Amino acid sequence: QVQLVESGGGLVQAGGSLRLSCATSGRTFSSYYMGWFRRAPGKEREFVAAVSWNGGSTYFADSVKGRFTISRESAKNTVYLQMNSLKPEDTAVYYCGAARRLRPDYGMDYWGKGTLVTVSS
Repeated sequence: QVQLVESGGGLVQAGGSLRLSCATSGRTFSSYYMGWFRRAPGKEREFVAAVSWNGGSTYFADSVKGRFTISRESAKNTVYLQMNSLKPEDTAVYYCGAARRLRPDYGMDYWGKGTLVTVSS
């Protein structure tokens, strides 16, 4: 079992930046793919970014390419989502996930409870 706890959400103006963190429990952090999804009001949850078990490969949704980066720090069992040039349409609850393997849809096996990001115009 993997437990995930997100933090770092908040209110930011358009064009600003935020860094989300996802702290994980357990001793197998380095064996999981880690990812971020988001759910905007009235919309389905969508993939944002993912990173391979060793950080060597990263994957991004087209809507965030060039603005968001994902990284992981094994010593802290933590994955980060750096969000720059934020837009009002980035407003959503952001969820961290962990997966034993990379799936075509980036589906996750474990989920956090989410952290709210609000971007004002």
